Formats: sequence, C-alpha cells, structure tokens
Amino acid sequence: MPTTPTTAPAEQHALTDAVASEATLRRFLQGLPGVDAVGLESRAAALGTRSIKTTAKAYAIDLAISMIDLTTLEGADTPGKVRALGAKAAHPDPTDRTAPRTAAVCVYPDMVATAKEAVAGTGVKVASVATAFPAGRAALDVKLGDVREAVAAGADEIDMVIDRGAFLTGKYLKVHDEIRAVKEAAGSARLKVIFETGELSTYDNIRRASWIGMLAGADFIKTSTGKVGVNATPANTLLMLEAVRDFRAATGVQIGVKPAGGIRTSKDAVKFLVIVNETVGADWLDNHWFRFGASSLLSDLLMQRQKLATGRYSGPDYVTVD
Repeated sequence: MPTTPTTAPAEQHALTDAVASEATLRRFLQGLPGVDAVGLESRAAALGTRSIKTTAKAYAIDLAISMIDLTTLEGADTPGKVRALGAKAAHPDPTDRTAPRTAAVCVYPDMVATAKEAVAGTGVKVASVATAFPAGRAALDVKLGDVREAVAAGADEIDMVIDRGAFLTGKYLKVHDEIRAVKEAAGSARLKVIFETGELSTYDNIRRASWIGMLAGADFIKTSTGKVGVNATPANTLLMLEAVRDFRAATGVQIGVKPAGGIRTSKDAVKFLVIVNETVGADWLDNHWFRFGASSLLSDLLMQRQKLATGRYSGPDYVTVD
C-alpha cells in the first residue's frame, strides 16, 4: 500500500503569498499554463486503450470497489434506504465475504447519524454533502451551518460545492475564502471540494478551480455532483490529477481526486485507474487519495468480479440495483 505523506495546513505551504489578495490570486491563476485541449483529450484517450488482463484486472476491480463512495442523495431518502446502503457498503457481495468494502457512504446531513450507526465497526467512512448541495445557492452562514450539522452528527468527510457564479465572474478570492471557512467548520473531517466541471465551460477554468481548491486547504478535489449533464470524464480527471501532482511538487502536500458521475462500468473504472497510475503513480492508488463517486458502478464491478472467479456471469438478481 502506498505510504501516506505528511500533509500540512494550507497556511503552511509554499504558495501562501498567492492568496494574499484578489490581485495576487488572479495573477497566480493567470500565470498557470494554458491547457492544450486537443493534447489533453488525446492523452486521456490513449491511456484508455491500455489492456488490463487476468490478475491485474482482478486487482483493479477490487481496488475500484474499495474506492467507491456509495451514495444516495434523493429527496425520497429514508432511514431504511440509508441503512440498506450502509449494509451494502460493508458487504457489497453478501455471497462472497472476500469482496472489499467500499470507501464510504455519502448522504445528506440529516441522514448522517443513521449512516454512522449502519456502518459502525466496519471501517466504512460516512461522507455528507453540504453547503446547499448541489447548487450551492445559499448564504455562507447557512452553508457553514450545513457543515457543522453534518460533522456534529458524525460525518468523517464533507463534500462541498463551490460558488460557481462567483468563480465564473472572476471572484476567485471569494471562492477561496469560502472553501477555507468550510474547511475550518469541518474540523477533523476531510474536505472534498466539488467544482461541477460541466458548468465551468473550459479546461483552463477547471485547472484554475483545482488550484483554488488546493490553495484553500481541500483534502480532495472532485469533478462534479452527478446532477448535471456533463460529469466526470477521463480528460477532466486527467487535468485534475496533473494539478495535484504539480501541487505536491510545489508544496509537499498531497491532495486526493474524486471523479463523480457517469462512471458506470468496470471498463470505465479501469481506464480511470490507468490514468491515475500513469499520471501521478502508485501514491494515489489507494482510497485515501482516490475515490469514485459512482454508486451504479458497484453492481457492474461485482458482476465482473464473479465472472473472473467462476468463468460465467451471474443472473440479473445476483447484485442489488440502486
């Protein structure tokens, strides 16, 4: 398993001066290299053609299962549904206890206590979306209250959304300061910062948002909420991986990456793991540093896992469907 590097609070890293003012932050972000969209997409596509066979494929499938944040974020969520989700996270395949557990379950703040009870003693983390997810259209005190409620109920991780309106109008320091305030409110809970890459329009914007999140103290940067038309893609995930690689080179601080939305098959998951390995290396091939926000992915991973073990696909009732 990769070693866990020592992380440091944002205020201690080498790029502190970049966030001294709106002007310094803007100057820093505008000084980042422009993204070659054609080159980025070509690299992502080429990495997606790598062939993974037999034992390497089995390893990749188990690794992908262990990286899933199993999620329910619907208005119709009930305590019973959340308890069932927790049971599935702890034992994804009830017929095979060798199947790894998922990394976390992710729920709304009012369901954190139920989720915490459901996964107690299993090692599965409880994550909670906050900050007026998914749109983020609320006053800062409301967003911080959302975070504090989730943490008080036992959340191990907080998934927040940035103010895309502020970002797209160039109010970069406002976005940064809001992330910092959420980080403080989250306390010891790890913070995942969601950019909603499908709404940021350009790769340059995704790169800038990545650096704002990292400068503000994010523990993870995350592509999307899964609630819009364009979510995680190999190209935008590759771009974010390059950002965390460069950030660690500049500061010594390692940041995780979470693609979310639209990753549905084992083949998709393996492509993303290849991109991780080829871009940032083995240090990120661990669920402490890489996650999938893709609940429907789990069923296909379990089907493929059984195929490798038995030589045949199971029937349609082998795995539960969310």
